[in-house]
Amino acid sequence: MSDAAVAAPSLGDSSKTLGVTDGKLAMWIFLGSDGMSFMGLIAAYIALRAGNADQWPNPTQHLAINLTAVNTFVLICSSLSMVKAYLASVDNDKRGITLWLAATILGGCIFLGIQVYEYTHQITAGFTVSGFSEEWVKNWAAANPGETLGSSAGLFCATFYVLTCFHGCHVFSGVVYLTVVLIGVLRNRWTVNRLEIVGLYWHFVDLVWIVIFTIVYLVE
Repeated sequence: MSDAAVAAPSLGDSSKTLGVTDGKLAMWIFLGSDGMSFMGLIAAYIALRAGNADQWPNPTQHLAINLTAVNTFVLICSSLSMVKAYLASVDNDKRGITLWLAATILGGCIFLGIQVYEYTHQITAGFTVSGFSEEWVKNWAAANPGETLGSSAGLFCATFYVLTCFHGCHVFSGVVYLTVVLIGVLRNRWTVNRLEIVGLYWHFVDLVWIVIFTIVYLVE
C-alpha cells in the first residue's frame, strides 16, 4: 500500500436505505430515469429506421466506423481504469486512486476529442444535422456508383447527431464529476462509497455507448 490515506467520512456515506447507502440509492434512481431517456431516443431511432427501411442510408457508408471503434475501445479502457481506481480505494491506496482516476479522466477526454474531430470532419464535408449537402451526395455517389442514397437521409442525420451528442454530454458530465472526485482525493476527502458511486455513473455511460455504437454505426 502506497501513500495510504484514511478515508474521511462524509454525510450520507454511512446512512443506508434498502441495504445500500443513500448516495448509491440516489445514483441508481438517477441512472434508472436517465436510462429511460436513452431508451426513448434509441427506440425512436429504431422505429424511424424500421419505418423507412428501404430509404435509410447505410451507416457503414457514411460514418467513421474504424475511428469510432478505436474511440469505443478507449472508453472501455477507461471503464477498466475506473474499476482499478475503486479497488485502490478499497485498499486505501491514495496514490493508486489518483493515478487510475486520472487515467479514467484522460480516457473520457480522448473520447470527447475524437468525437469533436468526427463532428468537425463530417460537418465540414457536408454531413450536417439537417441532412447531406449536395457536395456530400456527389462525393458519395462517385464512391458508390449504381447505389441509391435513400430519401430518409435527413432523419438519419438528425437522429445520429441527437443520440451521439446526448451521450457526449453525459461523457462530459462524467469527466467533470470524476475531476471533482479526484480533487477530493488529493485533499484526502474521499470514501470507498464515493468512488463506487462515480464508478456506477461511468460504467453506465460506457454501457450505453456500446449499445449506441452497435445500433447506429454497425447495423446496416
